[in-house]
Amino acid sequence: MKKNMGSIDRIIRLVVVAALVALYATGTVTSLWGTIALVAAGIFTLTSLTGFCPIYAMIGVKTCRVSS
Repeated sequence: MKKNMGSIDRIIRLVVVAALVALYATGTVTSLWGTIALVAAGIFTLTSLTGFCPIYAMIGVKTCRVSS
């Protein structure tokens, strides 16, 4: 797996994760939407840590710098 996510993209995803977890923890998002928020947070965390996004790979997007 080659990395296809740049550092800014990864940071933005981690900020979104923090926001989703905070919304769930405070009870703002509950029930089915809370579960969806936590699943999305888990996926964003995993893709941010690995630097690889399968959806980006399918559509041919790369946000990382090309090393020469």
